[in-house]
Amino acid sequence: MSDFNRQKIVDSVPQKGFFGHPKGLFTLFFTEFWERFSYYGMRAILVFYMYYEVSKGGLGLDEHTALAIMSIYGSLVYMSGIIGGWLADRIFGTSKAVFYGGILIMLGHIALAIPGSVSLFFVSMVLIVLGTGLLKPNVSSVVGEIYSENDSRRDAGFSIFYMGINLGGFLAPLIVGEVGMKHNFHWGFAIAAVGMFFGLLMFVFTKKKNLGLAGTVVPNPLSPNEKKKVYTQIGLGAVILAILVAISIPAGILTFDSFIALIGILGFLIPTIYFITMYRSPKTTEVERSRILAYIPLFLAAVMFWSIQEQGSTILANYADKRTQLTFAGFEISPAWFQSLNPLFIIFLAPVFAWIWVKLGNRQPSVPKKFSLALLFAGLSFLVILLPAYFGGTNSLVSPLWLVLSYFIVVLGELLISPVGLSATTKLAPAAFTAQMMSLWMLSNAAAQALNAQLVKFYTPETEMVYFGAIGGASIVLSIILFFVSPKIQSFMKGVK
Repeated sequence: MSDFNRQKIVDSVPQKGFFGHPKGLFTLFFTEFWERFSYYGMRAILVFYMYYEVSKGGLGLDEHTALAIMSIYGSLVYMSGIIGGWLADRIFGTSKAVFYGGILIMLGHIALAIPGSVSLFFVSMVLIVLGTGLLKPNVSSVVGEIYSENDSRRDAGFSIFYMGINLGGFLAPLIVGEVGMKHNFHWGFAIAAVGMFFGLLMFVFTKKKNLGLAGTVVPNPLSPNEKKKVYTQIGLGAVILAILVAISIPAGILTFDSFIALIGILGFLIPTIYFITMYRSPKTTEVERSRILAYIPLFLAAVMFWSIQEQGSTILANYADKRTQLTFAGFEISPAWFQSLNPLFIIFLAPVFAWIWVKLGNRQPSVPKKFSLALLFAGLSFLVILLPAYFGGTNSLVSPLWLVLSYFIVVLGELLISPVGLSATTKLAPAAFTAQMMSLWMLSNAAAQALNAQLVKFYTPETEMVYFGAIGGASIVLSIILFFVSPKIQSFMKGVK
């Protein structure tokens, strides 16, 4: 995008009106709030919907299959962000990407809200994966566009926007979980669809006044000839894919297990291709190559961390349902409510961590050491959850406070790795691959969940202690290794702190 167009966008947006920030932040805050409300509300009850018996309103899938599908679904959501970013950059801009994505997400939730077959369930998953890939990365990009590059409110604006994400993530499991788990799964999914509808209404009716030209300029548009070629390739690819699916499913080649294995391979193959492409590019300088090498152990540490953190919506959700005493202090707890703990703790702790880093200044730990501490907390969160089985066996129900403690500990790690990782990614990125490097950071989560799809099959009540102990222990061992090699990694970062 040219400096002239960027300046036109910034100048066309009212500069105050939402807590001293541009009015466009109001639009984006509530669009993302409702999108996250719909997504996290759906996710809070989805795994239960998959493995609950048909007589209880579920699909009656095998538990391990349901847990693996949840992980694959999460992996595909992060992978699809690459496609969404490319479409916005080359074809229709970020504003239209957000709108189209919201429509697909809403249709996906509507499909879930209709009592139907497993086939309808997979249709909804495709719609939500594609919709989230369009909306999620691009709504954040529009936030950046409503500020000029030297606007001192920029970081604070992203913090307010991040609060919208977590507010939506906190409220959704409480509301959707209550309705979906205690009354009817499909009513819960319907509430998620209504949430996305509210987000679309907010975006459509306020974007012209509040956002101006932000999100409307295509940064790197395809030429007419390129468009024709791309559309032909996309159409041809869709036809070939449909034929392959139509042949491989009846032939027994494409099964749940083979699809899970395929995504597991892609989860690590795609980041590997990214690393090789950036490292070998003639546009990458020697200093930038060194920084790419420094980024590899950080990426692998992030995969380990997200592998544990993302099991909060799979293994720990199952643990809440099957192993936890859900009557506490006279109240009946929905197992879906535990999904609200992560955003709740982030809302309260994020300002504390921000204050700590400001207070420490130059004395704060280096980026690699923060990552190592994050892995330590992730590992401890799994070791904590194996203690109830150690003391009381795997047959008795445990206090919900054990789960609360586990979620709390992993959030301490998340606040060490998530914002720090985003910042480090932008600093270590080669100049020619800034956007791709951010995609690579998102792929650390995709790789983690692709890995989880393989790991969850080993979880049973009988293997509970071994499962949590092995994964938690591995994270702590990697934490110690990363801590001791941190000075070496720091030297490869060539001045980036």
